[in-house]
Amino acid sequence: MKSLVSIAVLVAAGVMLVGGAVAQEKKQLAFVVNASSDFWKLAEAGVKKAQAELPNYELQFRYPAQGTAALQNALMDDLVAAGTDAIMISSADPKNSIDAFNRIAAQVPLFTTDSDAPASNRLAYLGSSNTLAGVQAGEEMVKALPNGGKCMGFVGFLGADNAVERIAGFRQAIEGKGIELVDVRGDDVDFTKARTNVDDVLVANPEITCMVGFYSYNPPKIYEALQAAGKLGQITVVAFDEDPVTLGAVKEGSFAATIVQQPFEWGYQGMKLMAAYLEGDKSGIPEDKLIIVPTAVINKDNVDAFSADLKAKISGG
Repeated sequence: MKSLVSIAVLVAAGVMLVGGAVAQEKKQLAFVVNASSDFWKLAEAGVKKAQAELPNYELQFRYPAQGTAALQNALMDDLVAAGTDAIMISSADPKNSIDAFNRIAAQVPLFTTDSDAPASNRLAYLGSSNTLAGVQAGEEMVKALPNGGKCMGFVGFLGADNAVERIAGFRQAIEGKGIELVDVRGDDVDFTKARTNVDDVLVANPEITCMVGFYSYNPPKIYEALQAAGKLGQITVVAFDEDPVTLGAVKEGSFAATIVQQPFEWGYQGMKLMAAYLEGDKSGIPEDKLIIVPTAVINKDNVDAFSADLKAKISGG
């Protein structure tokens, strides 16, 4: 009897060891964002969809405690130490993160999204062409202001590649059209400062007739400030991304248009790309290491259809 009990215990222990080994065999992929914002809910939904198609992987979606390069880089160090096999990240400060990115890239495959770090050893960038998105925003402003105007821009990280490229694209599109981008105010993803920046411009710069919100949360703050000042509809606004407030403003005609990206695809395609790479399939990485997911213009004509599609993606429908 004693020997039978011992055998049973050994068998049970063996099953537990095998089960543990199987669990440990799951490779881990991580998607790291640049700040806590509702914008990233779509990317998170894309990662969730990818998880359903990658049962042999454990997918993580991680927010840094704050939107700083130091905390992002520390988070990546923690992920690598915990056994993460590949990382995709939207860099908060690419120019000052090269050494950190290269350190991570020497240990695990590293990819970028949303905000690239092309000077680093990342394997590829998957996301929008921020320059082309900026051009689209500028073209929409030209349509809305055929007689010209003076614009003020608002953004999170002035030095981030996505901000620099969007601003450059916008300037390119408005050149020679009688529209001037007077300045761009940064807020370092501080939502209170984002609102204060708009309030300050409304008081100190009465010559401003148009505004551009370059990050997802900037247009809602512009809306709040214009509404409080009784200037909705008096100042022309072109936005970026698909915050519900932004889409509502486009629908009611308070904003001329918004330029939307496809963060759902970043999350979904990004996880599938990294899984394929770990399995030895590198065919998804083009020679120029840029995988561009197109942006689109949303205006009153297509905002309802876009909103319905957005809702379905977030709900997993």
